[in-house]
Amino acid sequence: MRFVDEYRAPEQVMQLIEHLRERAALLPYTAERPLRIMEVCGGHTHAIFKFGLDQLLPENVEFIHGPGCPVCVLPMGRIDSCVEIASHPEVIFCTFGDAMRVPGKQGSLLQAKARGADVRIVYSPMDALKLAQDNPTRKVVFFGLGFETTMPTTAITLQQAKQRDVRNFYFFCQHITLIPTLRSLLEQPDNGIDAFLAPGHVSMVIGTEAYQFIAADFNRPLVVAGFEPLDLLQGVVMLVEQKIAALSQVENQYRRVVPDAGNMLAQQAIADVFCVNGDSEWRGLGVIESSGVHLTPEYQRFDAEAHFRPAPQQVYDDPRARCGEVLTGRCKPNQCPLFGKTCNPETAFGALMVSSEGACAAWYQYRQQECEV
Repeated sequence: MRFVDEYRAPEQVMQLIEHLRERAALLPYTAERPLRIMEVCGGHTHAIFKFGLDQLLPENVEFIHGPGCPVCVLPMGRIDSCVEIASHPEVIFCTFGDAMRVPGKQGSLLQAKARGADVRIVYSPMDALKLAQDNPTRKVVFFGLGFETTMPTTAITLQQAKQRDVRNFYFFCQHITLIPTLRSLLEQPDNGIDAFLAPGHVSMVIGTEAYQFIAADFNRPLVVAGFEPLDLLQGVVMLVEQKIAALSQVENQYRRVVPDAGNMLAQQAIADVFCVNGDSEWRGLGVIESSGVHLTPEYQRFDAEAHFRPAPQQVYDDPRARCGEVLTGRCKPNQCPLFGKTCNPETAFGALMVSSEGACAAWYQYRQQECEV
């Protein structure tokens, strides 16, 4: 398949690995203190484990995992609010499949469905809007979550709902933004991050200019990379070359998809529907300033929380779990005492084990021999 097969060619992968090893020998990093590259995107994390790229790196270069999975940082209290809304008999609650099994204190949406709530998996917010039009006597709630990658489709759906004057469609907002989160990570003392591989999908919307502060203010190199083995390895080589030259720049490896200015139409849709300026709680990370979004006044009538008024939920994570440390690259998934025991794909303790983009799920799936702890 074009644009896939050529980026997975084993011969080219091994040639690039050999080149990487030669260049990494010039780095001022050792096996004891390697160059720590944070891949921010959950899609990157799964590709790294699926293709075994972390095991091919030189011993003085290491991947660490970041908070690039929006389902993984869903606070338990937000899930509880969704469960409460879904429990209304007149509600059809629509969500992406990844969010179904995320545990809250009052259980998951999947468990709410088992108790009789009308919870449905959709593949697009437009599917939820169609449900609302097809079921005018029901109240249809779409659980909107994700980074800037999914915000444009939500925004366009709400624009369509407004244009069509759909009165039984509501939106539960859990969209979050990436840039304030990266700043928050870098402002933490002893964060241990030396460089970044930035996500291709988010960057397709926001462009590359948004990352310039990472190089300018924090002296860290960053490369926007694609999701295939050669994409990721080329991104690593670009970061290594910057480190050898003592540079901190923002580079774009994924030019076949990501324009430096991003997608202007998507940005306009986001700006029309959302105010991107609110604080937001992240599971395992706490409240991150200016990382949340709210509906603009023109779209307030679609706000599910304003309509259903779920009880405020403040739920604290179990201190035994190390989700926050995994999300900030401070520990590996299998270093959590619950990993593979209390927390596994069948009885997930945290969202990192539930989501298809979670680091713990990736480690469990592709490092099965290391799960037997």
